[in-house]
Amino acid sequence: MITGCRKSQELPQPVYAPIPYEVDLPSHFPEMEQPADNPMTVQGVYLGRHLFWDDRLSGDNTMACADCHLPQYAFSDNNATSVGIDGVFGTRNSMVLQNLAWSNDFFWDGRAVTLEEQVLMPVEDPIEMHESWSHFMNEIRDDETYKTLFFEAFGVVAFDSTHAAKALAQFLRSMVSCNSKYDKILEGTATFTIQEQAGFDSFNALSGGDCFHCHGGSLTTDFSYKNNGLDAVPLDSGRGRVTGDPADYFTFKVPPLRNLEYSAPYMHDGRFATIDEVINHYSVGLEHTSPNISPLMEFSAQGGVQLDPQERAELKAFLMTFSDPDFINNPDFRNPW
Repeated sequence: MITGCRKSQELPQPVYAPIPYEVDLPSHFPEMEQPADNPMTVQGVYLGRHLFWDDRLSGDNTMACADCHLPQYAFSDNNATSVGIDGVFGTRNSMVLQNLAWSNDFFWDGRAVTLEEQVLMPVEDPIEMHESWSHFMNEIRDDETYKTLFFEAFGVVAFDSTHAAKALAQFLRSMVSCNSKYDKILEGTATFTIQEQAGFDSFNALSGGDCFHCHGGSLTTDFSYKNNGLDAVPLDSGRGRVTGDPADYFTFKVPPLRNLEYSAPYMHDGRFATIDEVINHYSVGLEHTSPNISPLMEFSAQGGVQLDPQERAELKAFLMTFSDPDFINNPDFRNPW
């Protein structure tokens, strides 16, 4: 009887039986590729979600990844540049987290080649989360929730930062935005308004907004690095600091335009508070003497593409069709704790 009582009080043991994580993509999206050594699983994504929302990842246990990547801001934040745990502001705007599975490198300057590499960096950055991975892993070593989640995701009892990075990367890859009005139009289940159609035409016309070179396709970015004429004398060397290539100086990653409605402020330094300011920059605000300005800025010598007020309103109306409320409200991306 004593033995039977003990058995009845035992907790169920975790099981390592990973289930492949499936993402339902629309037909106009490219195929999602995954690393051979880190395929997405239901259990891995779930573990990554816990890590993403865990404020123990910061040195003083007050800041999680999610604090600079909030759902209501398309998983960015509403500051020009984000502030870390020590009250120090960084120099760049928090990037949106969406459709990262298709990106070939990460951060505004592309200094991380893989998501598994990228997720490690903010934690140990002294301006951001100011924590060491070894300290965090020791902090959660005896956490029963994590012991179960790491075993279910990777079949390990002794887990480390490599497992944590893989789980975080899996979670970030699961964050796919593909249900905007624009997507529904491409799928044939919705139509543009007259104003949106005019904006779409301008977006894709060299003689209009001329946005399509960098922001075309279903992902609304070509993942390249460009100088878009923000400053005659730039203060941030951008990708050039990473590669050392003179042609890369003052260039930054082309961001996606999906969920633009939610992700203000804009540009790598958050200088523009509104979409109207962004459109105005490309219309009349280009600095054509900016070093390494992209040759795709064909109208930079005249300050931009010179859209009139109606054309700007039409372009903005089209950009709003990239909004995906289902994405920012998806419960699968919210705090699991």
